[in-house]
Amino acid sequence: MKQKERLQKAKFRRNWRSRKQVFGTSERPRLVVFRSARHIYAQIIDDQAGVTLASGSTMSKDLRGSVSFGGNKKAAEMVGVAVARQAMEVGIKAVCFDRNGYKYHGRVKALADAARNAGLAF
Repeated sequence: MKQKERLQKAKFRRNWRSRKQVFGTSERPRLVVFRSARHIYAQIIDDQAGVTLASGSTMSKDLRGSVSFGGNKKAAEMVGVAVARQAMEVGIKAVCFDRNGYKYHGRVKALADAARNAGLAF
């Protein structure tokens, strides 16, 4: 088995381990994070209905001009605040956090802390 395939399977296992305990409902939807080398994305998802209630990323129109590079902690904090604001507008106050198999460290932690400080409870 090639190394790339092993890494993909390991990522899938890590994601599944954290994902099997986290399920978004209409009362408490799921805040999921995806990070790439250049950008970071966050969505608030209601898994029962299968809909995305709020989303934000470093590529979104409102953040694109204010973020010079999307792959750092400062950009992650801005995305966390933007997603929390969108959630508050929709009426969401509490979410469950899905780190998507990533370690709770660095950009993922910065996004979560910024969303908490902006008013989301999790």
